[in-house]
Parts: sequence; C-alpha cells; structure tokens
Amino acid sequence: MDYSILEKSKLFRGLSAKEIKGSIGSISCYIKRFEEGETIYQFMAKADRIGIILKGSAQAQKIYPNGDQFNFSVRVAGDILGPAAAFSGVQRYPFEVKALESTESLVFERMGFLRLLQSNIRVMENFVSELASANFLLQQRLELLTYNAIQHKIAFYLLMASAESGWREVPIPGSMTRWALMMNVSRPSLHRELKKMEEKGLLRYLPPKIEIADLEELRKVLEQ
Repeated sequence: MDYSILEKSKLFRGLSAKEIKGSIGSISCYIKRFEEGETIYQFMAKADRIGIILKGSAQAQKIYPNGDQFNFSVRVAGDILGPAAAFSGVQRYPFEVKALESTESLVFERMGFLRLLQSNIRVMENFVSELASANFLLQQRLELLTYNAIQHKIAFYLLMASAESGWREVPIPGSMTRWALMMNVSRPSLHRELKKMEEKGLLRYLPPKIEIADLEELRKVLEQ
C-alpha cells in the first residue's frame, strides 16, 4: 500500500507516510473498491466500519417512501466515512451512502479504529477535530436547507464561506454538480440562478470560483 496517499487525509494530517505506516501497520484494515452508484453503507445497517476515501467520492442520501431523494454531504479523497454512526449509541447508519464514481476506501473495523486512535495522540486530535468540523458543517447545511429559493441558498453559502475565509472569492466546492447536490437543487437551476445574480451585480461567476461583487446587496437577498 502507498502510505503517502494517506498524508492528505484529514485523519493523518501532520504525519509523514512513515509515521502513518507505523500507526496502522499492526492494525487490521483493508482496501475496498466501489463502482459508480454502488452502495457503501446501507440505511440502518449496523455501523461497524469506518472508511477513509483514498480516491473517488461518495454521497450520503435518504430516499423517502414517496420517491423523493434528499442529498446530504459529498465526501471526497481524504475524508472519513461513517465515524459518527460507528461511535453513536445506536450504531446504525442514518443514511445510505453511495459512490458517485469509481471509489476506493481504506476500511477499519470499529475496534481496530479505536486502537488506532489510542496508539497516536495526533491521530486522536485530528479525529476529534474532524468530528467537530463535521458537526459545524451539518448545522450550516441544516440552516442552508431552511431556504427554499435557490438565490437564498446561494447567498447564504457564499456569505458563510466568505466569513469563514475572510475573502470575497469563494471556491466552488469541488464542482458545480457537487455544489448542486449539497444544496439539493439541480445543476442547470443553480447555473441559471448564478447568471441572474451576476446580471444584478451581486457576484462574478468565474469557475472554479465565485467572487462576491456586492457584499451588502448579497446580505439583503436573505432578507427578501
């Protein structure tokens, strides 16, 4: 296994490939490959595995009895899959997680992952930080989804990202398709609304980023 791939993982942030190898060398884990559309975690299945995406991407989603689909966060290379569910009291996956493309994941059994955390304080700190960040992002996403109009969703996302970074240039999160999935809207609708907002002088649509042109007017969008 090429441990240098894991240097980019949030779990092993700050560790060299040699240090990572030393941390997981004695812990049972394996690489699992998934094809596009294949299920990684089934809804309400026992949460006994934690994965680290080595390549590709995956998305959590929930399909309701009436056929409606609700899309949650998209996870990409370096992200951790299923940690909150595995260490919850219920120990069930609350969503279905599917591969958005050909994806590889380094998989740990729950107890093996616990041994990994216990063996390296830096890995433990990174894990706690990742859980806290995921919780914060979930709160933001829940607020984002309270807005019905696509223009409101765009304005909220841009304002939050700008406040976090201190810059008016906001990178598009991965791709337009990924961003649309995050906001639970179609890609064409998102593109059309961005163009309308650009015509109003609110922003400049410059893929792979968006520049906020008028911060005050963008704030007023949320008040409408």
